Amino acid sequence: MDHSSHVRLSPTELTPAVLEGATIYGADDHKVGKLDHMHGTGVGGKAIIDVGGFLGIGAKPVAVPLSDLEFMRDEDGDIHAVTTWTKDQLKDMPEHRD
Repeated sequence: MDHSSHVRLSPTELTPAVLEGATIYGADDHKVGKLDHMHGTGVGGKAIIDVGGFLGIGAKPVAVPLSDLEFMRDEDGDIHAVTTWTKDQLKDMPEHRD
């Protein structure tokens, strides 16, 4: 997917109401997971991403800094993010527990 024409979100749009459920694309531009929820916002915030599984079953939640994700809106208005993490790197992270 070519993200170059997608509109980057402004800092005021980086809220749970806007971001939760966003698809996350990894370093190889393949889908690596979905943003389940957030802990905090801004520089110190964490994104909890569900990685792996099928239709949400068996997915493993992992925490990454929000700053590792670049959120944008595509031509259809759908919110997604890109990161330098790969799916395998995320799967190797410790499971996040609330």
